[in-house]
Amino acid sequence: MPSFTRRTFTSNLAATSALAAAPLLNALQTAPASGPRPNILWLTCEDTGPHLHACGDDYSVTPNLDQFCTRASLYMNAWSNFPVCAPARTTIISGVYPPATGAEHMRSMTHMPAGWKMFPGYLRDVGYYTSNNEKEDYNLEKPEGTWDDSGKKAHWRNRTANKPFFSVFNFLITHESQLRTRPHKFVHDPAKVRVPAYHPDTPEVRQDWAQYYDNITTMDGQAGQVLADLEKDGLANDTIVIFFGDHGSGMPRSKRWPYNSGLNVCIAVHIPEKFRHLAPKDYLPGQKNNRLVSFVDLAPTMLSLAGVKPPDFHQGEAFLGPHATAPRSHVFGFRGRMDERYDCVRTVRDQRFIYIRNYMPHKIYGQHLDYMWETPTTQVWERMYKEGKLNAAQSKFWQTKPVEELYDLANDRDEINNLASAPEHQATLRSLRSALRQNELKIKDIGLLSEAEIHSRGKGSSPYEAGHNPKTFNAAGILDAAELASANDPNAVTKLTKALKHPDSGVRYWAAMGAVIRGAKATEVMREALTTALSDANPSVRIAAGEALAHYGTEPDAAKALEVLMSLADPAKNGAYLSMQALNAIDASGLRATPFKARIRAFPKTDPNAPDRVKTEYVTRLEAALTH
Repeated sequence: MPSFTRRTFTSNLAATSALAAAPLLNALQTAPASGPRPNILWLTCEDTGPHLHACGDDYSVTPNLDQFCTRASLYMNAWSNFPVCAPARTTIISGVYPPATGAEHMRSMTHMPAGWKMFPGYLRDVGYYTSNNEKEDYNLEKPEGTWDDSGKKAHWRNRTANKPFFSVFNFLITHESQLRTRPHKFVHDPAKVRVPAYHPDTPEVRQDWAQYYDNITTMDGQAGQVLADLEKDGLANDTIVIFFGDHGSGMPRSKRWPYNSGLNVCIAVHIPEKFRHLAPKDYLPGQKNNRLVSFVDLAPTMLSLAGVKPPDFHQGEAFLGPHATAPRSHVFGFRGRMDERYDCVRTVRDQRFIYIRNYMPHKIYGQHLDYMWETPTTQVWERMYKEGKLNAAQSKFWQTKPVEELYDLANDRDEINNLASAPEHQATLRSLRSALRQNELKIKDIGLLSEAEIHSRGKGSSPYEAGHNPKTFNAAGILDAAELASANDPNAVTKLTKALKHPDSGVRYWAAMGAVIRGAKATEVMREALTTALSDANPSVRIAAGEALAHYGTEPDAAKALEVLMSLADPAKNGAYLSMQALNAIDASGLRATPFKARIRAFPKTDPNAPDRVKTEYVTRLEAALTH
């Protein structure tokens, strides 16, 4: 088993710090060849897919943004990378995929390597005034000097005269929470809603969709006001303006799911004539652009527009400015813990197809999340499933997942016809599967570890440094273990049993998860190895083995396993991340957890050492789910 002491990182930290410092010097020393730098204005909104009228959605009413889009290039194949706000915004601000920084889980908190900056910090280094009005929501600690001003009053108007600015205005009205507020006066007629094939056609669903579009119309007015202010201040000809939402719609199976419906947004970019030399050849004002771009590309793109060479650690590719690269062939998506429930999904798409790899296929799509159940659509959708009133496409959300999914976006916009087993699509399946694996190895996806182990391996440096150090993270070995654990391999149980003795705890974790994924027969065959794993030196391995035995083992084995899980479920003693993993495992045991309700009820509700973002909320929800 690797050693994760401070000594392990000493030599690597020096090397990594040197590498981090080099791109910083590049950023400070690189400037445009001549002339002024452009102002850059971002208009961003919550939970909004490509549903502007200008994007081709005839149901939508967005006159201000439609007018803006007549002079903007619309990147219709833009991807958020994450289908939920915090990791999506973490991707944007860092220029690095959150599974590489250990920041993929909802409202987790970790930090970047010393010397790194979030991209507005690099803009400040070359003279920009940076303002953010007002949402941040990063899963990474924000370095000093990221923003000149971040808050409700932040505005380009607060800068020193003649200083170029990078200003963000974020509109909250389109957030998921706002599509379910009642009472509501409709602008859009619910009867005219297009209900996607995966949703049941009910009044509740139609009302939620219509209210979503109503909120987009309200947001359109707010965006129009900011654009009017820019014009009023005489800055329109000097300002590049960019509009986008932070991921797909706030409706269930869009938000939180790395389908195209959860990741696809429109990024609309207007470059005024004065700075048109910064536009690539595929920039066509007033037209739709099919170039693949993603949120990890935004940081290097903004630096490129300012004449700054992006730092070497950025994992995105600039698509505008002098440092723009050739168009991408693929974009990538991810899903980790969503609020209080764990999952592990990775996705990739090209121009036509999306491929989804489910590393925890035993979990249903619609795991219960307290916050999402406040939406009427979620409630009626689940109720109708339990009543047997849904068709196959609508029922899928409440069932366990296949290992692989493949959808043809050109002919199946709702992603309901899984082509993964279709003979005529095997070449596409293999190509996208290979592209996904290559990217996983390239970015060093430390998110394949349990959340608790991401933090433990990053202790003394950062998860990114741990992931990029082959002595502390065997990227290929752990990816192989995750693939084996979830794959339809007839020899997997024998291999998994052997892997439970592997020196790497990440491999042992996935070996135990392989028993959880396969259920009772595999757990019976692996019983002896799983029982031994209940005493593993790594607590995440103990939890995974405990979940298999607690759920599928004999009564005596289950009782022993539940005691192990209970010993790790107290957040004050074990930390929030282990507590959440253990409580989820206990919950999976069903009625076998009933005798433990009183003890769970007596647990503390908080990890006193956790960041505020994860201190109480998710542990409390899980404890409540187990003791109701």
